Amino acid sequence: MFLDTVLARNPGLADTAAALHRDGAIPPDTYVVDRDAVEANAALLADQARRSGLTLWFVVKQLGRNPELIAAVARHIPASAAIDAPEARTLRAAGARAGNLGHLAQIPRRALPEMLAWRPEAVTVFDPANARAVSDEARRQGFVQDVLLRLAGGPRSAFPGQEGGIPLEGVAGFAAEAEAMPGIRIAGVTGFPCLVCDPATGTPRPTDTFGMLREARALLDSRGHTGLRLSAPGATSAAALPLLARLGATHGEPGHALTGTTPLHALDPDQPERPGYVYVTEVAHTLADGRPALFGGGFYARAQIKDALLHRTGLRLPVQGLPAENIDYYRLLEAPPPGAPPVRAGDTALLAFRTQMFVTRSSVAVVSGLASGAPELTGLYDALGRAL
Repeated sequence: MFLDTVLARNPGLADTAAALHRDGAIPPDTYVVDRDAVEANAALLADQARRSGLTLWFVVKQLGRNPELIAAVARHIPASAAIDAPEARTLRAAGARAGNLGHLAQIPRRALPEMLAWRPEAVTVFDPANARAVSDEARRQGFVQDVLLRLAGGPRSAFPGQEGGIPLEGVAGFAAEAEAMPGIRIAGVTGFPCLVCDPATGTPRPTDTFGMLREARALLDSRGHTGLRLSAPGATSAAALPLLARLGATHGEPGHALTGTTPLHALDPDQPERPGYVYVTEVAHTLADGRPALFGGGFYARAQIKDALLHRTGLRLPVQGLPAENIDYYRLLEAPPPGAPPVRAGDTALLAFRTQMFVTRSSVAVVSGLASGAPELTGLYDALGRAL
């Protein structure tokens, strides 16, 4: 999906990743991430957000919750949006401020004392019961916590596994209950996804959820709530920020833009964010019909993988499909054409595709110094950001 873009715009990353694997510094099934590219993308996004009058909360689940990368991003975008409690702790430990907690996953009840003590900028709540729990704990700690109402997704944009939130027709009822809770203040609305990329062009466009958020905010405004935020995560990139501003958002939540890997970047390699990672594995064996098998572990069902580059020979082979219900112990390539260089077990394979590193069993290697011609492996981590 992104291999051509990586080879054209960050070839040093591909060569460095292959060399690290060839020399045994990293194992197969490793994402190699260019820390400098991630930091430059964060700086670019922060500047564009300022120009558009927006605030950013950054997201790192797709980067394996990596402490080096969190610190690099936080130098430019200080506050984060944590999708769950373990990620919130990793973000805080690496120096990021707590921006939005509780979205996409609610804060577990027993974690509320710890996380509200951090005084997050906002906590997203999905229903009155969670709002009441936040209110009770904030009141116990002696302060009033800003909360964002999470709207249930529109019928054409909600993702399975992310169900929950207040229906648009239930916003007034929720507000009436929440207004009587002394430990919280209704500070705005959020939902997911608010933007998606057009499959044909990659251009970001609003979902029906975004329209519902605007209606919900207007309803809350009519009830006397002021300074309401509208956080609109999904496909947040430099190209999308002016659109968010025009549609009335106050906050964006960049994730894949930090590595130049939104669907827009796949279709338009001239976007300002640089591609920031490549996946490295190796040939494990070859089937009797000639199809090479790569070691798996890092493949993702929505990856839209096209092909793999066998670095030793420069041979590029299409990647065959794998049903989502199967474990990716291996991933098969198509057999090389007649006359192609031979494929050997142990050959380095490079791929670049859309991923969520935190749901893989991959390693994550962080490199720096590519732009100066002095590449360095600065750390090797598991998919949850723990040093190996």
